[in-house]
Amino acid sequence: MKINNFNRVNLNPYIKQAEKLEKAEKAGRKDKVEISPEAKELQQVSQIELERQEKVKKISEQIKAGEYEIKPEEIARKLYDFWNNSL
Repeated sequence: MKINNFNRVNLNPYIKQAEKLEKAEKAGRKDKVEISPEAKELQQVSQIELERQEKVKKISEQIKAGEYEIKPEEIARKLYDFWNNSL
């Protein structure tokens, strides 16, 4: 009886292919960060808050310098728009 000589390479020909796939998967993986909608909203709110603080500071400086001008027509228009749009 003759026994064929087994070569270790031929023992499992799929090992190399599996290793290549594993290396490709590891190389292809990248970290991914997702920002939640709540975090995006907080970021926008903080930006709006900064803009509002700057506006208040500017108006305060104008009042102290006596340069602030009250515009009754503009105030009335904004109040009118606010109350009509909120209903």
